[in-house]
Amino acid sequence: MVDLSADFSLLPYNTFGFDVRARYACTVRHQSDVSALLSEPRLIGLPRLVLGGGSNVVLAGAFDGVVWLMRLQGRRLVRQDAQAFYVEAAAGEVWHDFVAWTLQQGWPGLENLALIPGTVGAAPIQNIGAYGLELAEYVERVRGVDLGTGESREFDAAACQFGYRDSFFKNQGRGRFLIVAVTFRLPKQWQARANYADVAHALTARGIGQASAQDIFDAVVEIRRSKLPDPAVIGNAGSFFKNPVVPAAQFETLKAREPGLVSYVQADGRFKLAAGWLIDQCGWKGRALGAAGVHPRQALVLVNRGGADGPAILALAAAIRASVHQRFGVELEAEPVVV
Repeated sequence: MVDLSADFSLLPYNTFGFDVRARYACTVRHQSDVSALLSEPRLIGLPRLVLGGGSNVVLAGAFDGVVWLMRLQGRRLVRQDAQAFYVEAAAGEVWHDFVAWTLQQGWPGLENLALIPGTVGAAPIQNIGAYGLELAEYVERVRGVDLGTGESREFDAAACQFGYRDSFFKNQGRGRFLIVAVTFRLPKQWQARANYADVAHALTARGIGQASAQDIFDAVVEIRRSKLPDPAVIGNAGSFFKNPVVPAAQFETLKAREPGLVSYVQADGRFKLAAGWLIDQCGWKGRALGAAGVHPRQALVLVNRGGADGPAILALAAAIRASVHQRFGVELEAEPVVV
C-alpha cells in the first residue's frame, strides 16, 4: 500500500527554504516502493518530482503533482580487482557522508568532492565537480528504473553521456529514469589532486607537503565552509551559475579588453571562464533585489535573505545574466533545476 501525504509542505526539503506545497508526497525507502507508486490510481497522470536533498532545485511555486522523497539507503564494496575497488551506494545516501565513509574504508578518490550538498542519486544527474575533479571520472555504472515500464536498467559511464554539469539523466532521460544506485570505480593506485589553487594554498597553510586523501578532504571541507554559506543558516542552492565555456577567439577578444579575466584552458582549446568573477565585476556581490540576494563572499551563490520565493530568486538571476551579457557578451546558464 502506498503511503501518501496530501497538501505536503516542502519547506524542509529544499535548501532555498521556500515554503511551497505539493498535492501529494511519499517517501521511497525501497526499490519495491517505485512499482507501487507507478501503479497507484491516485497518481496516474500527475506530474512527478523527485527530491533527494533538495539542494539543486528552485521551486517556483506550488507543485500540483506528487513528490518522491528519495531515502534509499545502503553502501557496500561490490568487488575489487588488481586495479580498483568497486563501491556501490544507494541513491538516498547523503553524498558527503558517503565520501567520508569511502576514506574510512581505505578507498580514496572522491575526496575533492567533499561537502557538496545533496544525495548520491542526484550526483550523476549534475555530474558534480569541484577542485579539479568531476564525478564522471569515477562512475562505473548507474542503476535506474524505467518509469514507463518499472524495469531496472544499467547504464555504463558512456551511456550516462556525462558533460560539464550535464548528463543523459538531465536531458533525454529526465523524467524517464529514476536513479536508485551508483557504482564507483576507485583506483588502487591513488594519485593526489592537490594542484587546484585553493587546495594547494590550504595544504600549504597547514604545513602539509605530501598530502594524503584525508588531508585533501579536510582542506576541501575547510575551503567550502569558508566560502559557501550553510543552507541551515541562510537559504541557498550553492553555486547558481555554471562557469561558461567560450571559443578561443572570443576568449582572446575578452582578455584583451579585460586583462584580469579569470579563465581555465580546456582540452579542446576552448576556455572556461569563472562565472563568479564575471558577476563580481558587474557589481553584484553582496547586492540584493528585495529578499533575494547575492552572497557577500561568493558571487556565484544566490541567497534567500528571508521571505524570498522562487520567482524572486529567478528575477535576480535574470538581472545578473543580463548584466554579464551586456558587459562581456557571455551567456550564463543556471545550474539548479527550476520546477
